[in-house]
Amino acid sequence: MANNIAVLGSTGSIGIQTLEVARNLGISISALTAGSNIDLLESQAREFEPSLVSIGEEGLALELKKRLSGLGIDVYYGLEGLKVAASVSQADTVVTSIVGIAGLVPTIEAIRHGKNIALANKETLVTAGEIVMAEADAHNVSIFPVDSEHSAIYQCLAANRKQDVERLIITASGGPFRGKRREELENVTVEQALKHPNWSMGSKITIDSATLMNKGLEVIEAHWLFGFAPEKISVLVHPQSIIHSMVEYVDGSVMAQLGPPDMRLPIQLALTWPHRAGNDFSRMNLLEHRNLTFEEPDMDTFSCLGLAFEALKLGGTMPAVMNGANEAAVELFLNRKIGFCDIPRLIERTMQTHIVNTMPHLDDIIEVDKWARKMVGGSV
Repeated sequence: MANNIAVLGSTGSIGIQTLEVARNLGISISALTAGSNIDLLESQAREFEPSLVSIGEEGLALELKKRLSGLGIDVYYGLEGLKVAASVSQADTVVTSIVGIAGLVPTIEAIRHGKNIALANKETLVTAGEIVMAEADAHNVSIFPVDSEHSAIYQCLAANRKQDVERLIITASGGPFRGKRREELENVTVEQALKHPNWSMGSKITIDSATLMNKGLEVIEAHWLFGFAPEKISVLVHPQSIIHSMVEYVDGSVMAQLGPPDMRLPIQLALTWPHRAGNDFSRMNLLEHRNLTFEEPDMDTFSCLGLAFEALKLGGTMPAVMNGANEAAVELFLNRKIGFCDIPRLIERTMQTHIVNTMPHLDDIIEVDKWARKMVGGSV
């Protein structure tokens, strides 16, 4: 069980819920980081009294330093601040909940300092899975999944042999546009895409859920977390979001993990594994969920999922290119500069242009990410 943690991205949805779990369990906080939400970061710092905090920009850091004057809390900013927070000496576990590839370098920094990782940042393994897992192995670090789907698989695999697994089944809600055809999505608004039917999440991940790219990222993450080939990972739409994922075994048995759509549950498990701690979170009443349904994902309408499988099979730098193109396209959509259906079009065009480097180093990953973003931006 984690005794002292650093939370990278403490003002986001996962970060806020992580601090609630830490508060309930009495876990100490040694570092907090945020992008720009200075008011919430200040409030968190005053409550949890970490040894350091970090924020995105120098100007915000100067203001935050004034606000926290006299509390003995060091203030940092930018990438260097994230790296300092990720390697803070008191922490035994780093919760990485920064959105996007921005979480990659701090996560590797934490691993190199021997910190266990509670991973809520899909893009870390999507863009550089082979590098990250090799670093974790070299430094004897455990990576505990925070995503509800990967937490479910983690639990379903416990005490079973990997060679007995037939396939991993990652469930998807289907997002707000489940059942619609591509032509119906051409004029989708930002507001419509941000209305997820089951989960309350940040804007980027909510758009990814609407395009099904989120499931694609989870497929790639599952490949690196659990070591299964792409053909042994499948996606099944489950609109009720009660079964978080499943594992099918060679004898025909299927193990599933069920629970309410509450991210505090996988967060807590990541911080207490292999133990389970009691809490006062709401319990699931199975009598209220008598109809659990399943559908094949529509990969023609939601082509982002197929692009993710393709990127995983091509390997090397292609997943990083796909991810960078997606992040850039989602940002353009949120800023109302492109349409919803332009997101997969721009990703596919960028992937088709890229020549894969099959043995990339970390610097190569960062460079192709920049290249992919530039390609998408230049297409508008």
